[in-house]
Amino acid sequence: MKIGLVVNPVAGLGGAVGLKGTDGPDTVAEALRRGAVARSGARARRAMARLADRVPGTAVVTAPGALGADWLAGLDLSVEVRETGGASGTARDTREAVAAMADCDLVVFAGGDGTARDVAGRLPERAALLGIPCGVKMHSGVFAVSPDAAGALLADIVAAPDRVAWDPEAEVMDIDEPVLRAGRLAPRLYGHARTPLARGRIQASKGGPRKDWGAELRGAADEVARGMEPGTLYVIGPGTSAGAVARALGLTPTVLGTDAIRDGALVAQDARASDLERLAGDGPVRIVLGVTGQQGFLLGRGNQQIAPALIRRAGREGLIVLATEDKLAALAQPRLWVDTGDPDLDRELCGFLRVRTGRGREMVMRVATS
Repeated sequence: MKIGLVVNPVAGLGGAVGLKGTDGPDTVAEALRRGAVARSGARARRAMARLADRVPGTAVVTAPGALGADWLAGLDLSVEVRETGGASGTARDTREAVAAMADCDLVVFAGGDGTARDVAGRLPERAALLGIPCGVKMHSGVFAVSPDAAGALLADIVAAPDRVAWDPEAEVMDIDEPVLRAGRLAPRLYGHARTPLARGRIQASKGGPRKDWGAELRGAADEVARGMEPGTLYVIGPGTSAGAVARALGLTPTVLGTDAIRDGALVAQDARASDLERLAGDGPVRIVLGVTGQQGFLLGRGNQQIAPALIRRAGREGLIVLATEDKLAALAQPRLWVDTGDPDLDRELCGFLRVRTGRGREMVMRVATS
């Protein structure tokens, strides 16, 4: 078993600063101007460190510098670095790195849906694909639910390949970012890839957007709005479900961004992580979230503006989750996932959580990490 690793060093850069993605050099430059910090390399190292701990000496082929080699330094792996083109994180860099891994059985990449497209387009014949989730938008069905899940799955594949099942038709999806920033979700299927089948470790591809959440969701949102506490900052996450709370107050939410409400007034629209931190100050915080269709993510998919420090302040008891019963029933796995980027926080959030499904109606769901 020979594993290839390619890291998109700018993947997810735009998430915390409200850019909803990082496709293209102009968006990367804007994200950096806003103070974004790259995290994909560290997440890739988390995954590969878990592989190294469980199966030392595993053969890994990678690209130079930030495209891979930098993040494997010091790990107990047999690393071969192959020269490629650039190392700035462009689509061309990714494709050239994958092309240099023609003899690999499995190509692991750290990035989002855009990176998945680039990797799948150059994937060696008969090779498989596995994503370490690092992007802002991750609708494809090729991603592990977290870096730790990716590392554990890699260890299983290397140590006991005959015991791992495979999905030959996992969906590779992507969304047009300019259209997304304009407030419209337009997912597109770009192809399929062979990916490990591992319930609890691989996320489902995201279901399409719903046209109408119905009276039940509006009833739940109205209850949340009526129960808002004076002086508390309510962070409204992306999506129709969370946005229904703003609408219950007569406000217009940024459906694909993050807003903030205090004392019934909209105090921030399409906010960045720094905006929310400033607005929170030392006061109480609550976070209103929806559930990602089919995948079941609460945190870590499209809402990176809600930083770990703010989530920790709110605590699990400060998370207000809305979803219809049919949406929860349609989840690929009967749990809600968290992948905040802080493994300790993820573990703190695990347990049982009440989800508001209608006026006076709740369902108890398990919150889990890898």
